[in-house]
Amino acid sequence: MTEKKSRRRTFDLSRLTAVPYFVWMALFTIVPLALVVWYAFIDYPDTSFTISNFTGVVKYAKTFVKSINLSLISTVICLLIGFPMGFIMSRMSERGQRTMQLLIMLPMWMSFLLRTYAWMTLLENEGLINKFFSLFGIGPFTMINTRGAIVLGMVYNYLPFMILPLYSVMVKIDRSVIEAAQDLGADAFHVFSRVLLPLSVPGIVTGITMVFVPSVSTFIISRMLGGGSNLLIGDLIEQQFLGSVYNPGVGSAMSLLLMVMILLIMGIINHFDSDEMEGMLV
Repeated sequence: MTEKKSRRRTFDLSRLTAVPYFVWMALFTIVPLALVVWYAFIDYPDTSFTISNFTGVVKYAKTFVKSINLSLISTVICLLIGFPMGFIMSRMSERGQRTMQLLIMLPMWMSFLLRTYAWMTLLENEGLINKFFSLFGIGPFTMINTRGAIVLGMVYNYLPFMILPLYSVMVKIDRSVIEAAQDLGADAFHVFSRVLLPLSVPGIVTGITMVFVPSVSTFIISRMLGGGSNLLIGDLIEQQFLGSVYNPGVGSAMSLLLMVMILLIMGIINHFDSDEMEGMLV
């Protein structure tokens, strides 16, 4: 009886400590999502039901495709850079690992806005990069207000979110596993494809999710580095709520479609992750 009472008290205490979390989720997650769904299906400023907000999003289909395209390119570049970087970090000494973690996280201590402003200073026509090239009689090159500048800004700002998950997974891979594969005659390619890559799948999935999701919904990077001719989904959503054309219905419909699209992509990625893990267990 005493044991049952203690378990019941522990259970009641755990439920009590979870109350602030549920209140937080209700106020800042469930309520905002409910408002987005509400505005997406009403004819603002009236409150009549309509689906015209979603049909109005069709004319922005090219912007959706462009946003996904640039986000995928940025994610792939981050993966190509982050994978070897995470592996190198995982094979360093403990002091070296701590130093590299500090160097990777150090730019993140600075304001996101200031980091993007710094790239504006570097990439503009009279910026530091073009001034450097002018010393050799080269340029000036048009680097600002281009899609390449947007991709560069995404990679720079979100690269740590790819490196750190990969590092946290790779550091747990026992060195003896790789050495055993090499002793059995596996060359570098087979060690990578048969050992290192499958064991790194959880970090890859986490990194892709943490880079792709903020990239596809960003608006600061595209506005500051891409100019007015390279608007992304985030810019369009912001314009519907804060711009001269105030239309929360269309903005909510865009937000809802973007959320569904991200959830579908994450579901596909997690499906591949689960299949990979099942293959490893077999």
